[in-house]
Amino acid sequence: MTAGVRATVRLQFHAGFTLDDAVPLVDYFAGLGISHLYASPLLAARPGSTHGYDTLDYSRINPELGGREALVRLVARLRAHGMGLILDIVPNHMAVGGSGNAWWEDVLAWGRSSRCAHMFDIDWSPPDDSLRDRVLLPFLAEPYGDCLDNGTLELRYDAAEGRFACWHYEHCFPICPDHFPDLFAPEDAPPSDGLADWSRTPQGAAAVARALARMAGPEGRARLHALLERQHYRLAWWRTASDLINWRRFFDITGLAGLSVEHPDVFDAVHRTIIGLYADGLIDGVRVDHIDGLTQPGAYTTRLHRALAAAAPARPPEAPPGAPLYVEKILAVEEVLPTGWAVDGTTGYDFLEQVDLLLHDQRGADALDDLWVWGAGGATSFHAEQEAAREAVLDGTLAADLARLVHALATLARRDPRARDFTPAALERVLRRILIRFPVYRTYEGDGGKVLHAVCQSVRAGLPPAQQPVLDWLERQLGPQAPQDAAGAIACFVHLTAPLAAKAVEDTSFYRYGRLLSRNDVGTHPGQFGGTVAAFHAANIVRRRDWPRAMLATATHDHKRGEDARARLAVLSELAQEWARVATRWSTFNAPLRQRITTRSGPCAAPDRADELILYQTLLGAWPVGDGPLEHRITAEFRDRVAAWQVKALREAKRHTSWIDPEPAYEEACGAFLDGLLSPHPENRFPWMLDAFVNQIAPAGALNGLAQTLLRLTSPGVPDLYQGCEFWDFSLVDPDNRRPVDFAGRMAALAEGADLGPLLPHWRDGRVKQALIAAILRFRAAHPDLFAEGAYQPVRVTGTRRQHLAAFARVTAGATMLVIAPRLPAALMPDPTDLSCPSMLWRGTALDWDDAPAGPWRSLLYPDRILDRAAVLYLAMLADAAPLDVLVSA
Repeated sequence: MTAGVRATVRLQFHAGFTLDDAVPLVDYFAGLGISHLYASPLLAARPGSTHGYDTLDYSRINPELGGREALVRLVARLRAHGMGLILDIVPNHMAVGGSGNAWWEDVLAWGRSSRCAHMFDIDWSPPDDSLRDRVLLPFLAEPYGDCLDNGTLELRYDAAEGRFACWHYEHCFPICPDHFPDLFAPEDAPPSDGLADWSRTPQGAAAVARALARMAGPEGRARLHALLERQHYRLAWWRTASDLINWRRFFDITGLAGLSVEHPDVFDAVHRTIIGLYADGLIDGVRVDHIDGLTQPGAYTTRLHRALAAAAPARPPEAPPGAPLYVEKILAVEEVLPTGWAVDGTTGYDFLEQVDLLLHDQRGADALDDLWVWGAGGATSFHAEQEAAREAVLDGTLAADLARLVHALATLARRDPRARDFTPAALERVLRRILIRFPVYRTYEGDGGKVLHAVCQSVRAGLPPAQQPVLDWLERQLGPQAPQDAAGAIACFVHLTAPLAAKAVEDTSFYRYGRLLSRNDVGTHPGQFGGTVAAFHAANIVRRRDWPRAMLATATHDHKRGEDARARLAVLSELAQEWARVATRWSTFNAPLRQRITTRSGPCAAPDRADELILYQTLLGAWPVGDGPLEHRITAEFRDRVAAWQVKALREAKRHTSWIDPEPAYEEACGAFLDGLLSPHPENRFPWMLDAFVNQIAPAGALNGLAQTLLRLTSPGVPDLYQGCEFWDFSLVDPDNRRPVDFAGRMAALAEGADLGPLLPHWRDGRVKQALIAAILRFRAAHPDLFAEGAYQPVRVTGTRRQHLAAFARVTAGATMLVIAPRLPAALMPDPTDLSCPSMLWRGTALDWDDAPAGPWRSLLYPDRILDRAAVLYLAMLADAAPLDVLVSA
């Protein structure tokens, strides 16, 4: 396996959890069986960043994390255990706005002539003539005129840098140095060079003070306005971004500007420090954030792979060879990662989807559809919800990006005699149809145009005859046979389809569509409900063949809800009719808590039934189980976590409120409803009703959680553990899933050395999950070839309970490992005391496995369990036990 990557643990670094804070955890992770830390971005980010994806400076390690010196200390501890470090890198965008980004500020100061102008994807010739050769800066808290009048635009001088800039709160807008002399009165004229030194003299300091004073009062504001109108940028209210912005952002986040790493010098500038860290042996591989944000992903991965290979000879002897390279990529249904990319695979969203489908019972779809029809009162299929959301996003936050694409295509059309009569409006009408139907994040160079052609064919049937030629022309311009001058339009197209998918699907539809929330997560496809054992095996076989070193993840820093919250909610797919009765009964019971309110869009109930059903599911997934009194478990902290999730969910859904236009009345009424649900008042019976139902499904949910953990650890690929998820993970969407982790408790639990069996009676505290992880990962460490090179063999289960087990073997010449994992466990009636299932359930159920070795077979999870071949085939290990095991025959 490349560079010995057996298993990774993802850690989120920030000022509250630095590189030095991770040093004492290395011993624990080594004991758990981890081979590599997988670090969030470490380069210098915006001060106070909690995630590191807002890079300001690619040349240094973030000082808030401890800088390079702390990284050296962490790597030294890793090397002492033979471990490595994989670094998350962010080549597709940088933090802008605020201050401190030298590249961006150079562009603002010098405009198109800046040495950094080509580093960012800026349209210097947009449709709006007021922005020709200028950059729109939509960072003002109020309309420009108001900011000018109320003094929140302030000219300042930086003596250390020798430069003037206009400031608006935390935002710095540099003044072009060519305009510095114009700020002074003739008698105060500064020298032609050496402004910084001169300004530190008494004469110069006084002249600077007078220059700044000239910007005060009504006349001063007029002078400041005239000065700003001459700059290489136009200051604007933040609300203008959706309609006018003329540079590419990360999705619709105006504080993150897209980079053009397709230019070799930009690639070098962005990656110089990263390659240096690899050459110095301080990192051992990389994870590329949002690969679809790059103009040419395939060419990029080849260039990065070659750069790492070229640096390899300089690495110190103790550094492992190779350079694992992973890409964050969300694959659509039936989409595969391009095999020509020089990478080891994805970061594991595709596996998350495969195992999630396996844990859902397709037979529950109809009853949950009916429940959602009752609750939603609107679009009741995910497909319809997604298309509506795409249209809304194109009209909203990505309107300027659509306009930029239309402008690029209209320019091409004017040059083509056969297309010059295609007006921008005509092009936009057809283009919208294509974008709304586009099934993947984006297409890639060399993909043959199959996706685009299929979309155009699906759109064609709904177009009037007059628009058919426009569709044909658009397919030619955007497809593989496009003329050379269409490269810019194609780049605009792929840089629109990816953020459109992210914003319309993950950040809108996932919060609007609530048939079953366990099917709404990054990488999943909620239009699909349940999967089969055969499909899971097929996916594992393909990965073993094509991407044997790909990451396997079931929890990430981007997940909408924790892996074990999803596992618990998946049980509802088995109890769909019962859940429908329970949910409607709860809605009736809690009806007095709903309020009739009036919002900007008119009267409504708050929450509406869709938001109510989504809230009930969220409470079910996150509800703390345990032995203590209920009132001790439902703490103020829990209420605050759910309340924070609720505000985010309502705003992301964009139905009654949004980030851009919050509706306080609706949000406050929903918050009051939540308070009412969780009220400790003795007459409020709802918390006890909810707790009773959670306790009913929690044992099956725990088996689902153990199953997905077991499958992640044993399937082809490299299992990734998200920080803290070695115990139960009932977290909510970020920032909740990035809360501090009680590593001391986890370290103490591992030190106790208990096997899985004795911990099963205490399954609610999560130690049983850690014991499972440790048992498998330690075995992986001792037998790496079995997992890296071993064959994958599906094992057929026969009998009445065949649908409730997934079984497969990993085989090498020296050993065979058999994995038995439960699925659809509600019907197995797991005992709440220890998750065991009655022996009678397995009568008549067996493994149909002619190639099974004779044994003896030893259990990794129950060290005292030794079975012969017959006992294994007839599933003796499941009798009156938790229905999962890993058996090894050497």
